[in-house]
Formats: sequence, C-alpha cells, structure tokens
Amino acid sequence: MGDLGNSTVDFHPKKPGMDKGSHEGDFGVTIDDLCSLMELRGPEALQKIQENYTDTETLCHRLKTSPADGLSDNPADLEKRRLVFGMNFIPPKKPKTFLQLVWEALQDVTLIILEIAAIISLGLSFYQPPGGDTEACGNVSAGAEDEGEAEAGWIEGAAILLSVLCVVVVTAFNDWSKEKQFRGLQSRIEQEQRFAVVRNGTVIQIPVAEMVVGDIAQVKYGDLLPADGVLIQGNDLKIDESSLTGESDHVRKSIDKDPMLLSGTHVMEGSGKMVVTAVGVNSQTGIIFTLLGAGEMEEEKKDCKKGKQDGTLENNQNKAKKQDEAVAMEMQPLKSAEGGEVEEKEKKKASVPKKEKSVLQGKLTKLAVQIGKAGLVMSAITVIILMLYFVIETFVIQGRVWLTECTPIYVQYFVKFFIIGVTVLVVAVPEGLPLAVTISLAYSVKKMMKDNNLVRHLDACETMGNATAICSDKTGTLTTNRMTVVQIYVGDQHFRDIPRPDQINPKTLELTSSAIAVNCAYTSKIMAADKEGGLPKQVGNKTECSLLGLVLDLKQDYQAVREQIPEEKLYKVYTFNSVRKSMSTVIQMPDGSFRLYSKGASEILLKKCSFILGGDGEARAFRPRDRDEMVKKVIEPMACDGLRTICIAYRELPADPMPEWDNETDIVSNLICITVVGIEDPVRPEVPDAIKKCQRAGITVRMVTGDNINTARAIAAKCGIIHPGDDFLCMEGKDFNRRIRNEKGEIEQERIDKIWPKLRVLARSSPTDKHTLVKGIIDSTIVEQRQVVAVTGDGTNDGPALKKADVGFAMGIAGTDVAKEASDIILTDDNFSSIVKAVMWGRNVYDSISKFLQFQLTVNVVAVIVAFTGACITQDSPLKAVQMLWVNLIMDTFASLALATEPPTEALLLRKPYGRNNPLISRTMMKNILGHAVYQLIIIFTLLFVGEKIFDIDSGRNAPLHSPPSEHYTIIFNTFVLMQLFNEINARKIHGERNVFDGIFSNPIFCSIVLGTFAIQIVIVQFGGKPFSCSPLNVEQWLWCLFVGMGELIWGQVIASVPTHQLKCLKEAGHGPAPDEIMDEDLAEDEEEIDYAERELRRGQILWFRGLNRIQTQMEVVSTFKRSGSFQGAVRRRSSVLSQLHDVTNNSTPSHVVLSTANATGAPGNPGGESFP
Repeated sequence: MGDLGNSTVDFHPKKPGMDKGSHEGDFGVTIDDLCSLMELRGPEALQKIQENYTDTETLCHRLKTSPADGLSDNPADLEKRRLVFGMNFIPPKKPKTFLQLVWEALQDVTLIILEIAAIISLGLSFYQPPGGDTEACGNVSAGAEDEGEAEAGWIEGAAILLSVLCVVVVTAFNDWSKEKQFRGLQSRIEQEQRFAVVRNGTVIQIPVAEMVVGDIAQVKYGDLLPADGVLIQGNDLKIDESSLTGESDHVRKSIDKDPMLLSGTHVMEGSGKMVVTAVGVNSQTGIIFTLLGAGEMEEEKKDCKKGKQDGTLENNQNKAKKQDEAVAMEMQPLKSAEGGEVEEKEKKKASVPKKEKSVLQGKLTKLAVQIGKAGLVMSAITVIILMLYFVIETFVIQGRVWLTECTPIYVQYFVKFFIIGVTVLVVAVPEGLPLAVTISLAYSVKKMMKDNNLVRHLDACETMGNATAICSDKTGTLTTNRMTVVQIYVGDQHFRDIPRPDQINPKTLELTSSAIAVNCAYTSKIMAADKEGGLPKQVGNKTECSLLGLVLDLKQDYQAVREQIPEEKLYKVYTFNSVRKSMSTVIQMPDGSFRLYSKGASEILLKKCSFILGGDGEARAFRPRDRDEMVKKVIEPMACDGLRTICIAYRELPADPMPEWDNETDIVSNLICITVVGIEDPVRPEVPDAIKKCQRAGITVRMVTGDNINTARAIAAKCGIIHPGDDFLCMEGKDFNRRIRNEKGEIEQERIDKIWPKLRVLARSSPTDKHTLVKGIIDSTIVEQRQVVAVTGDGTNDGPALKKADVGFAMGIAGTDVAKEASDIILTDDNFSSIVKAVMWGRNVYDSISKFLQFQLTVNVVAVIVAFTGACITQDSPLKAVQMLWVNLIMDTFASLALATEPPTEALLLRKPYGRNNPLISRTMMKNILGHAVYQLIIIFTLLFVGEKIFDIDSGRNAPLHSPPSEHYTIIFNTFVLMQLFNEINARKIHGERNVFDGIFSNPIFCSIVLGTFAIQIVIVQFGGKPFSCSPLNVEQWLWCLFVGMGELIWGQVIASVPTHQLKCLKEAGHGPAPDEIMDEDLAEDEEEIDYAERELRRGQILWFRGLNRIQTQMEVVSTFKRSGSFQGAVRRRSSVLSQLHDVTNNSTPSHVVLSTANATGAPGNPGGESFP
C-alpha cells in the first residue's frame, strides 16, 4: 500500500464502549485503533505503540491475550473476537448465475447470425403477398399454394431458434458445472492452509480462517502471513513486502525498529512470534481487496477506511475501476502508488515481447484461424452462387420483371440462401474445439486430484505432456523426507550405529544435546506416534527433527533444555539460509559470557573450526591437514553411503568486550567441533520405477540438490538417474558456475550448451544455479526441439526456478507458501511418482484433442463440400439448417464429451514427447481425415444424384420453397449422421492402430453418448417431421443406412492398411494452405505469426476466434482456481514477489495478469492478458 504510512489519518481516540454498542468495551482497544496502527510503519508505528499502549505487552494485555500462552481455547471468547474484530476471511465474488452464463453464450457471433436469419425467416413466413395474382412472380412460389404447407413455413425459423437455444443451454451448463468444480477445488485448497498459533500455552496448527485478533502466531522462514500483526519476539526476521509495496528489498523486522508484520507478505529469513491485530477485510490485504470490489458486501460494514483520503487509495480505486470484473477474483497486489503507472505499463506492453502460449494453445489458435477463414470463404461463395443462379434463372432466362408485390417472395428466397450460407459456416467452424479443450482439461484436472496433483494453472497439465526434462529436488521428492541419524563421529571415534550414552564422554554428551536442543527451530519437535507401534511423528524441519531424534536415542531430553532456555531468552539467532548453509544461536550464560552453538553442512562448517573435542571431552587443535584427513576418513565414506553430513560445533565468547554481533563472519569462526553426524534419508520405494518410466518416455531426469556431491551421486545411482558405465556429468554448483561463465563472469549460452545435455546431478547448488540451469536448458538451441522443462521445488528460494520452468511443481507437504505460489501444480503427497502421472495426463489431454480434431475435421470437410456442391448444383443444400445444427451438436458438444474423457493408459508413456513444433495433425491423422471424407462424399453424392432410383422413391432435388420433406433427403441426412457415429469409434485411435474398440468399455461416457445419439437420431427421423425436414423411413431403408454407416469401420481398416510413409503428398496436406493445415514451425519464434493472425482477426474474421477464446472468457473462474491458497490468496496470488526474487521477468506460466496494468481478462492462454475481441 505504498506510502500509506505518511498519510494523514483523522484519528480520534474513542472511549471504549462508545462505539458500536458495548461490544468493544470488553477489549481495551477498538477495531479502528488497530486499523490506524497497522497503517503505520517503522519509527512512526513504534511511536504510536508507545503513545497509546506504552509497549507490546500492554497491547497484548488490552487484547486479553498472553504473549507466552496465547488465547485460551474458549469457544465463546473466540466467537466474541470474531464478532468484534471480524473473521479472517475475505468474501469471494458471487459466482455468475446460470442466466448470466446463458447470456454470455448468446454472445457468440455465429449464433447471433443464425438468430437474425431465423427471425427474418419467421417474419417472412407470416407475410402473405397481397392479391391472388402471384403468377406474375413466376413459378418461384409454386408449391406454396397448398394451404397447410404455407402455414408450416414458420417451422424452419422456429426450429433454428430452438436448436440455437439448445446449443446455448448446453454451453451455459458446461460453464456452470465447471465453475462449480473450480470453486469446490478452491475451497479444498483453502481448508488445507494452516498456520501455527499458541493456544493455552501449546503450539497448534489451525486453519487460517480460524485465526482471530489476539492470537499469538508463530512466524517462520517460508511462511505467507495470513493476517496483520505486531512482532513480540523475533530472530533475524526478514520479510519480503514487495507484494504490498513493490520494493523488492527484504525488510528487516525487529521489536525495537519495525515490529509491523502485514498479511500477504513472505517471510524470507528467520522466525518469531506476533500478536494478530487485524484479520480478513480489516487487514492490509483485505483493504486493498475491498477496494477492488471483491468484498463488496463487506463495504458498508467496514469503517476502517474512513479517514484515508490519501492519493494512493484514490489511485487504487481508479485502477480498480479499470479492471474487468474477472480480475477482481484474481487480485494482483497493487504494485505501487504512482498513478501514472497504468499508462506507462500500457505503453510498455506494446514493446515487450509477448509471453509464448502453451504448446497446444498456439497450435490450436493457428488451426482455428485457418479453418475459420476457409469456412467464411466457402459460405460466402455458396451464398453468392445461389443468389446469382436464382437471379439469372428468374430475370434473365425467364425474362421476368421485378414486381413490388413479388418482393417478399424473392426476399424469402434470399433469406433461404442466406440461411444455407450461415449453415455452411456453422458447420465449417469447429466451435466444439474450445469445448473439447475445456472438457478435456477440466476432466483431467479433476482426475489428477486423485493422483495427488493439484493443478493451479490449467494449461500446465497439457504442457506436462510435452515435457522433455525434469529437474528434481532430492530431499522429500526422491527420498521419503523422514530423516534419521544413522552414523556419528564423536570423541575421535566413528560409530556406524548410534552408540550407547555410556560410550560417549558425559561432557561431550551434554554439549551435544544442548547444542541440538537450542540451535534448532523451537517449532521442530518429535511427537508421539499417531498409532500404536508407528514411527514417532516429526513436526517442523526434517533435518532438525533427525538431530532431535538423535538426542532422544542418546537417552537425553531436549525438551528440558528448551524449558530452561525458552525462545525469548535466545540472545541472537543467525537463521539458516541458502547462502550460509548453517544456523547459529547465541545464548547468554549465567556468568554474563556468551556461548554460540552452530550446525551446518560439514565441509562448510569444518572450515570454520579451529578445535575439536577429543575422547576425553577436552578441546584440541584442529589443523587444515586434520580437516583433510577427517574429510577422507569420515565425511566421504558417509557421503558415499548416501548420507547427508552435518557438523555440530560451539564457541565461548566473552562478555567484555561485547562481541560485534552484526559481524557474522568473525562471530562464527574459531569454533570447536563437537560431532559430525550422518543423516539417512531413504529413497522412496516407488521412485526408481517412476524414473525408469520417465526415461522410457523420453524425459531426462536431473537431480539438483544442496547436498554434498558424494551423497548426491549415491542417491542418484539408487534412484536410477545415473547408471554405471553411462556417459554423464555430476558436478558441484561452484564448478558449474565456473564452467558456464566467461572471463568477465557473464553466463554464456554456448558454455551451458556444452554441459547440460550430459549433466545428471548438480550438487551443492544454490537456488540461483537451479534457475540458471533451467533457463539455460529452455533457451538452448542445440537440439531441434525446444526443451520443455519441469522443475520441482519446496523452498522459498526455489521461487525463481519454479517460475521460469514451463511447469513448476511445488511440494504440498514440505513446500513453503512461497514455493506453492510460484508453482503450476502442487504435489499433495510430495512424491516424484505423481509427476509421472502428470505426464500421463498431459499426454492424454493432447491425444484427446487430436482425436476430437480428427473426428471433427472429417465431418467439417464432408458437410462443407456437400452443402456447397449441393447448393450450387441443386440450389438447395441437401442438409437443412436444422439438420446441420443437429450434426453440429453431435460432432461438437457430444463428441467433445465422448472423446475428451478417454482415460489415460500406461501406453502413453511408451512414446517420445511430441515436441513444440510437431504439427497438431500428423500425417496418419491427415490420412484418416481425407480417407474417411472420400468414403462419405462418395456415398452422399451417390445418394443425392441416383438415390431415388436405388430406393425407388421420389427425387427430393429442385424442390420448391416450403415443399414437404422428402424421403430422399431424409435418407441422405440419416446416412450422414450414422456415418459420423461409426467414424466416432474410428476416431478413438490416432496413431494408426487397428483395434479401434480397444478399451472402449473403460469409458462409459463414450458408450452412453454413442448409444444416446443413435436413439435421438431414430426419434428425429421417425417423428421429426417438418421442423427437422424429415420424413419417416421404413425398416429396409433404415437397414441400408445402418449398413452404409457400418461400412465406415471396414473402410477404417482399409485406410489403416495403407502405409502412411507411401503417401508423400500428405506431408504437403499437413502444412500447405489447406484449411486443415497447421504450420510446422517452432512456436517460440512464431509469436509474430500469431500476433499477425490475431491482428487480422480483429479486422474481420472474429467469428470462430470468439469460440476458441471462449476458453479464456468462459473460464474466468480459473482465476479462482489459480489462487491456490486461503482467502488472502486472492491478493497476493500471482504476487510480484517471485518475479522480483531474481528479476525473473519472463515467467513461464501463462496467465499472470498483473493487476496494475489494468488488463481486462486474465484467463489461461491469454498471455499478457490482452482482451480478445
């Protein structure tokens, strides 16, 4: 909130009990007092606390809470706090009603054109030309004489309207159920987010929404603060406030300088306790939120913002107005307080290269544009030819004059032609495509939940199918993250098993247990097992838990030490971070001197040790050569067993002169080494198999870890990432950095290109190394396919790499909120084998859409050619508008449902990834599409021109206006639909497999849709009558139709027998200027192309594009979904935090709408959030 700190707040201290009944009288502070306090920062805030409350103790006292024991768990008290100070919940926007969704579906251009045509047709059918002398108009009106038929003229218009209604309701229902699903998912995510608070003196984890004002919350590294508060105890606490202020520097918080902690900010280092002072809509996040209209209902209840007429807020309100409602859900934290920022961003947006679309999105966009253009051209030609033919026939050949009384009749003809033209367009445009993509993704996402993948960005699920590389963490992903100390070097002895307490010198033993008890976060502890005979539960940091476990194994009690030295008494804490790779704690001894305990990565900490405790418990000198020997004799053997080695050391510091605590390098040096322990983290049993599957599927797995290189190599071999005898590289971060930089220290892509193809293990790596590696692989051009990289991460510092990767996986259990924030998919079980499931689902989505395309394009090609030639040769389309709409419904809505819900099979993992520049329609698919089209066209034209002779019925060609439906055309329509039904079964396979029935019964949706469509078809033909232009058929005719339809299956086998590689011409078909082409270029270099295409669309062929982008607009709801966290998520989801961590501006997950750029909709696959037409 920028510089609200300097705002002029009209603050009138209220007497307790004056305000809002006597509610607040019970507490010594009102909601307004707290609100105005939370707007201040730094010295001003301290001054305000001193003026009003003297100190934080008094503030706690007035809030009726105890800094040590927290609140009591008394429900009445908690409920009262919620009444007085509000709940920790920001009300979400109301979902769209079904009617709103119907209205949105009606906005589709094609539907509007049809509606207009239908209304004109309706109007004209009721118009009776005056006078009986219609002879003068020529034979055009012949056949309309029959009274009953003339009255039935309205049916066609009404039927079109009815079918439009069907399409609209189906679309709206789809949207509605999708929104419901995502909201359900969202609430599940919200329930999962918990935070540690002290109640009745014990630390418990409670759902974020249950926090109340007065709670004492424990804050630690990696947390996302869920409420505003005042720090009452802190160690080395650093906060990233960029999500509120836009400043990327970390802010140091301490009780005596700046104790204000704000919701929506991230803890980057340290730990501490805070007393909660504002929750929900009254917290800083909530206030911004309310401005953006997400908490509209709460607006009047809040009087927190009375005095804030500060410029910042006004700007924010203006910005808020500029937002499309869609964004209110997505809620980007306001970047800063400058008003001009919006315009600047708009200008910048033009020059910034657009973020590339997801693989599928880019391919579909191009395909769509091409099909749309082709359809438009075809329908225009159809209309023009029909009109010219009619005009020439009537006025030139028959030499008639245009009479005014004949105008309505002529207009009726033109309207009929227009409807035929629109119908051709409707059929040509695959508006079922967005639906197929949506259904397929929504279905996959729902099913992926069961496979422990919580998808936050829809397109991540499809990108995963193209993944070529996975950079995985070791701890917790490949291993179980249940750490135990299994070896220990203490008092000059290397124990391969945990020794008995009497084997260790008592002084050393006592030092070991104190060093571990005090110098581990007090939030880490070992609890009793949940069930009888189970393993004890590890709470908090797993490495620390393994050390605490060691203390218990040595029959010592760490809890007793902690009670003696509570957290408040710790003099100074240097918390663990990825740069230090160690943690140190200073305590003051009873005589006034200090003792520093330190633990950390052994090779790093041993360099700082000058002494070591011998077997007698006395310190002796520890020289560099002793250290080298220790590395050889102790550390390397431990590491080769796959153990992590941790060194524990201490140092005594005098009280006089007072040490200079800020000079960390001097303080943490000349240490005395107590012990070195080896911690085992066993490989998860299912991981080696999962990695084998990845390698078979053409995905390279690389391990990036902070561990020692020997440990890393040992674990990598156990997992099967490296195999003895293979050509691979394992290197340390230092070495990697040296080899990728030139003399000036700049990173060079060519140098990375020499390393990454063989690199399998990167050890002792910093988060920056991880990011560099991911970026290097993504930007590499040495392989013909651009690499698609997935990354797993759990730490706050993994943010940049997770953002940069094509798909970021965060750990649901061990992951910090910051990592979850940056990720696309959250692994709810932290297990590597779940990533393999994600790959399977991703490939399945891609295949489902290809299946649908193969089916859809066959229908399109046939329907368009039939309508076009039929219209030009017989002046009337053999397939009527209403029939076309029914075909459209089958092939769009139903087929997308049937083909998009095919479950994935293990077979998907047997092929290599498709890659980014593979055409969407492979040559095999092209062969199938054209092959089946040829069969269907031959059948339909045979029926059209000689059908009446074959079946011995009246010809339906050249029928006059309003003539009754003919059996002839009904047979054509029926055959056409049945061929589509059987071809739908063929479309289940896209790689030229012979058995199209394989696994068909594992998809009940498919079976029921095919049977259901068949049943409805029978009803339409037998009882459809005039509205569907159908005349009932007899059994023999039905059997012939069925026979021809089943011919599709046999014909499919014939096509499968033709070897694709013989059909050289098809290659051209896949890429040439045909409507079904897909450009075969790398989409990464292709952005200009797509932009150009989009610009063209803006000029005119918006038609079907509306369709594709309905994925974006229909699914604003995804924004709910993307927030993946508790209520506050709203504000800070997509927060600037991560991109600023390492200035990773080029994020790799689509759809990051930055609110301050005032973009309209930020739906997936709408990069840069520009709004489409």
